[in-house]
This record gives sequence, C-alpha cells and structure tokens, in this order.
Amino acid sequence: MAKTDLRIERTNSKNPDFIALVQLLDAELVHRDGPMNSFYHQFNGIEDLKQALLLYQGDQALACGAFKNKSADTAEVKRMYVVESQRSQGLASQLLAALEDWARELALKRLVLETGINQPEAIRLYEKNGYQRIPNYPPYEGVDTSYCFEKIVN
Repeated sequence: MAKTDLRIERTNSKNPDFIALVQLLDAELVHRDGPMNSFYHQFNGIEDLKQALLLYQGDQALACGAFKNKSADTAEVKRMYVVESQRSQGLASQLLAALEDWARELALKRLVLETGINQPEAIRLYEKNGYQRIPNYPPYEGVDTSYCFEKIVN
C-alpha cells in the first residue's frame, strides 16, 4: 500500500464508516474479552464522541480512533481499531499521532486510555508511541485485566 494513498479525516461518532469499524472492533472484543466483555462494553459507547478520526485508502475506511474529554486538559483515547488485513503497517501509529495533534490544537495537555491484557498489540502500540503505564483510573480501578496509560501531549 503506497503511503500517498492514505488520508485521515476528522469526523464524529455519527459517521457511518466510523460506526461500521466500531462494530468490527466490538465483535473482536467479544471474542478477546470473553466474560469480561459486558463490563468493558458499558464504557465504550460512541454517542458522545465528538472527535473521531478515520484513516482511508481511497474510499475504504481502514482504521478509526477517537477521544473524549475527561476534564479541561485531559481526554481519553477511545475506539482505536485497524481492520485485520491492514495491521502491522503503522496505521495505528499514524492515527494515534493525528489524535495527539488534534488534542494539542484543542489545548489538551494529557491523553489517557485503557486497554486490556487481551490486547497485547494495543499495549505494544501505546508503549512504542510514548505512553506510560499509570494506576488504573475510574471505572477501571481494581480491574486486573485493565491497563491504563497516559501521555503528556502539550
């Protein structure tokens, strides 16, 4: 895939391509998280996501990510996903960098996120991109299958 064929578009959670990718993500997480999926799923609604990104090749959406404000200077990264056939090509890192740029534009200082032990690729992605493990924040406190991370972006 030629890098020049890729583009990232800003949108929100009402975008049909974003919704379709999140449905693929949710289906994958049902398999990965097993019995814990219903616990995690309750925190992954997309109705309040005003900042979402889609990564396209041509007219095909290959990846998505979003963030939602948690406080005046902090947002939480949500719904990061790359279609399975396009993984291990750096798309998630590109998308994450674009989310960080957008957060900076909005004068946010810090991004946080939660992922789980059943998403080792996500853990590697965040560590590779400078995110540091932090104590689990609510509602993940005491959940030993959750890993929380942060990155100071501004």
